[in-house]
Amino acid sequence: MFVSESLGLSKHLGETLEERKILREALISHSFFSDVIEAVRFDKKFGEIEEGTVVAKTINGVRIVRGFPKIKRALVLNPTLKKHFENEVAVEEKMNGYNVRIARFGKNLYAMTRRGIICPYTTEKARELINPEFFKDHSDLVLCCEAVGEESPYVPKSMYGVEGLDFFVFDIREERTNRPLPVEEKLRLCEEYGLRHATYFGTYDVDVAHDEIKDIISDLAGKGREGVVIKDPEMKLSPLKYTTSQTNAEDLKYAFRFFNDYGKDFMFSRIVREGFQSFEFNEGDKEFRERCLRLGMAILKPMVESIREVALGGKVSEKLRLRFGSLDVMNLFFEQWKRSKVDFEITDIKKDGKDIVVFVNKTMRNTTDKIKAHLEGIPW
Repeated sequence: MFVSESLGLSKHLGETLEERKILREALISHSFFSDVIEAVRFDKKFGEIEEGTVVAKTINGVRIVRGFPKIKRALVLNPTLKKHFENEVAVEEKMNGYNVRIARFGKNLYAMTRRGIICPYTTEKARELINPEFFKDHSDLVLCCEAVGEESPYVPKSMYGVEGLDFFVFDIREERTNRPLPVEEKLRLCEEYGLRHATYFGTYDVDVAHDEIKDIISDLAGKGREGVVIKDPEMKLSPLKYTTSQTNAEDLKYAFRFFNDYGKDFMFSRIVREGFQSFEFNEGDKEFRERCLRLGMAILKPMVESIREVALGGKVSEKLRLRFGSLDVMNLFFEQWKRSKVDFEITDIKKDGKDIVVFVNKTMRNTTDKIKAHLEGIPW
């Protein structure tokens, strides 16, 4: 099998990975993916191989795009920054979208989600928006981006002024080794090739960085933005992330709207973050009460709304607006959703110039069924 050979694994181990469903299909064969003969993804971490790693047999040989490593979180800025970093830290905005890696296989660009799915929708957008000259000059590099905008199939957000979907580079990495380029080199390449990138706030001495970051966080919170990623400027140490209270509340709102699909995973960690942030920011009674109210409303209000919706005979669903450049890509994307067991209904299709705009209700079946069962008298 090409995966075993390319990764230096025994044939038996390769078969074991398939049997344990660690290796899964990364794409649906289609002319839109004409440069790829076959591709698989690691659905779970395996040894040193990250979850989301893609191994693709292409027309130019086997390519390996490593999964994006998980970033740990700082619960308090001081003394975590001094303990984790050495001299300086670079601070960038953590944007609220979905994680995408973009690489070139053969003649075309391919966009991979965090889990390693080569997404038709995201790939079409990457081919429209990313300067292909970057990959002609740097074929061994991967653009790690946050895909954000109102027409996102996964995290639709309007806060960045992106009506459709766009990509903001936060890392550039070597394809096989996953080694990230230093921050300044990444920014230089983005400037050279006209690539949008996450906001860079500056580089600060580690001894004073916590005060600078607190000010940045306060400003971002006022704008409803997510938070920051704190990096070693040379990218030799792993980054840390730190989020605003407002984004914790927004996450909880989303999770408890669909509480039986996401609630359990979201609740505990975000409440712990709130406790540490409240302590470090030395909140007075008024600020603390506002935080408590924000959290309580984020948990209960969307859940009650979902219960009411089902009680009235509806389904708990997320409404999406997606824009496709071709009918083929639209059909391919929704076929991929069907294979991934996504429960959805297309409610309307419109033409907008050359584009096809599709309105979709993405039903959260577990939450809908759970609410319905309890309303009919089934105990918890």
